[in-house]
Amino acid sequence: MTAPAPSPLFTRDPLPEPLNTEMRTLLAASAAAADRSGLPDLDAVDALRRTGLLGLSVPYEYGGAGAGPVELNRCVAQIASVNASAAIILFQHYAVSSRIVEQGTPEQHAELLPRLASGEWLAASAWSETGAGADKKRLSTTGHRTEDGGWVLDGAKSFTTSAGLAGIYLVLVRTGEASALEAGEPGYGAAGQTFFLVRGDNPGLFPDTSLPLVGMRGSATGFVSLRNCQVADTDRLGPAGAAASIIAKVRESGATLGAVALGVAQAALECAHEHATAHDLLEHQAVRHRLVDLATEVESARAMVERAGRKDSADPGTTTLHSKLCATAVAERVITGAEQILGSAGYAEAHPVNRYRRDARAVALMGPTNDLCRELVGTPWTQ
Repeated sequence: MTAPAPSPLFTRDPLPEPLNTEMRTLLAASAAAADRSGLPDLDAVDALRRTGLLGLSVPYEYGGAGAGPVELNRCVAQIASVNASAAIILFQHYAVSSRIVEQGTPEQHAELLPRLASGEWLAASAWSETGAGADKKRLSTTGHRTEDGGWVLDGAKSFTTSAGLAGIYLVLVRTGEASALEAGEPGYGAAGQTFFLVRGDNPGLFPDTSLPLVGMRGSATGFVSLRNCQVADTDRLGPAGAAASIIAKVRESGATLGAVALGVAQAALECAHEHATAHDLLEHQAVRHRLVDLATEVESARAMVERAGRKDSADPGTTTLHSKLCATAVAERVITGAEQILGSAGYAEAHPVNRYRRDARAVALMGPTNDLCRELVGTPWTQ
């Protein structure tokens, strides 16, 4: 399967030369293969390592490109337009790399950032767990101090992207107790939670990708268990008990999961345009106008994602939440419009539009989920 030709209705942002025709074709083919098998998309991961994109968010002095959120969002959207699983792997890698840049010690910078920039290590976030809720307030995974000043982590994390592939995991655990009042308040995370950087070869860390997913099937999203997982205090990211404040700053970074949804919407638009061109449907005014309407939807999502990356609004965190809500809603509408243009052609099980549908749904369910985004945006209105 070859990558779809760019539609004149949507102008792609430029990417480095290695990601042009050859790399797009490779990523599109690996996305289709991973969707059929449900196995981690190792070809896509290898491609990301070779292109140097894994170092985009790492500062120059540590071997990266020093890119800002606008460039990161554009890159993620471009990758998502041919391979959404690769895009979410890349997004999570950027997210953890950025947290290390912002919160890490000089020693952590020197040790970890060059490995993340070179692609030697993938980075993954392990925050979610069964029963904790979308707001991550009721964590059962715990961290206890040891007599030598280290920590022992125990628990289980769910829906961890790049499980089994990552060289380092950013793990959210409970090291203290939150008040009952705080547990019932809207927000993301709670007091008494701490972040730890756990290496993938830690003997107390056990990844499991046996869960068959509906969407993002190549993203190696699965479970990570921590059993007597021993880490040093130098593996802690940020102050003990202060994870919630770090989480709050993530939204203000400008990087948005809306970029993944934007890429999926772009892919659906181009798929519909390609079909209309091949079957002479562009002769019909109704089809042309429908495609223009879909392209306008995509442009509106891109504008929101760009605005989030610029961080030029009075409340950048809220803008980031809006960008995810906007882009995921646009992706769903554009995919529906593409399906209508495709007609019976899109009803074949292997048609990529069906993968786009499932991948778009997955983005809406990723943290913060769309419902939690709405709650975080809307709560101040009631106060």
